[in-house]
Amino acid sequence: MEEPRRDVEKILLSVVAPVYNEEENLEPLHARLTGVLEGLGCQYEVLFVDDGSTDSSLAVMRELAAGDPRVGFISFTRNFGHESATSAGLDFASGDAVVIMDADLQDPPEVIVDMVEAWRNGSDVVYGRRRQRAKEPALKRASSFLYYRLMRRIAEVDLPVDTGDFRLMDRSIVEFFKRLREKNRFVRAQVAWLTSNTAEVLYDRDPRHAGKTKYNFYKRLKLSIDSIVSFSTFPLRLMSVIGLIIFVLSLIGALVVFIQKLAFGIAIPGYTFLVISLFFLGGTQMLFLGIVGEYMARVYSEVKDRPLYLVASVGGIEERKPRGA
Repeated sequence: MEEPRRDVEKILLSVVAPVYNEEENLEPLHARLTGVLEGLGCQYEVLFVDDGSTDSSLAVMRELAAGDPRVGFISFTRNFGHESATSAGLDFASGDAVVIMDADLQDPPEVIVDMVEAWRNGSDVVYGRRRQRAKEPALKRASSFLYYRLMRRIAEVDLPVDTGDFRLMDRSIVEFFKRLREKNRFVRAQVAWLTSNTAEVLYDRDPRHAGKTKYNFYKRLKLSIDSIVSFSTFPLRLMSVIGLIIFVLSLIGALVVFIQKLAFGIAIPGYTFLVISLFFLGGTQMLFLGIVGEYMARVYSEVKDRPLYLVASVGGIEERKPRGA
């Protein structure tokens, strides 16, 4: 027996948009969101999360909230990062379904219609999967392509490929997500860990509407390392495998030298071999210490148990604590 379709007209739909220095994009984003959400025929709220912006983004949010009772904002005391801003939006959102999207209009708001339709049909999480990434550098596209496929092989979760944070989540999944409070966060994998009842919507990613991307190479690298360390023990297992291979090769090398010396009387000059071996083993040990250090650093971060973010102000919709707090 098929489950009844969810009724969109009776729900509150929340849209969460983390913001960091996006002053030129907020008004166009609000205008397009309003058109899309009005067409769905449901109640809705738009929640901007200001991640310590240094431009006039917060002022624009205040203006939007003053002119539209369905708009709210959260402002951090400083920049805590995109993952923390996304988490804060999910903490504060009240919707029966919650959409996460970037504020730069690369994720078209019109795709929300298709996401809601998939949610109505019973999916708890609906991913926006990128079909094309307009005007992005070839190196960035290639690195993203390889990264997602690597993660699918080594991660302990079924991470969908070619997806970002653009997605819709049912309230039940949002409540589960709020129980995950680790400090080194990777929202995409955390959501994938929660449920397999998912669907995907294909879309073409647009160019950034205005401004420059805030995700430079260092931030992308850090996020990649966080995701691998948080959701895979493969690097630790690889260390054991490499260590075993080095041990076996050392035994074989020692056996060869022993046979050559005893059976054939061949003197083996060892200086070059010794130097190479020392550099190789020393480099391998430093690499292994670095990998172990990455895991230990995250344990240290979790033990400190500092909050994910600090809220300086909340405005619009209603000034409230996070849902369930």
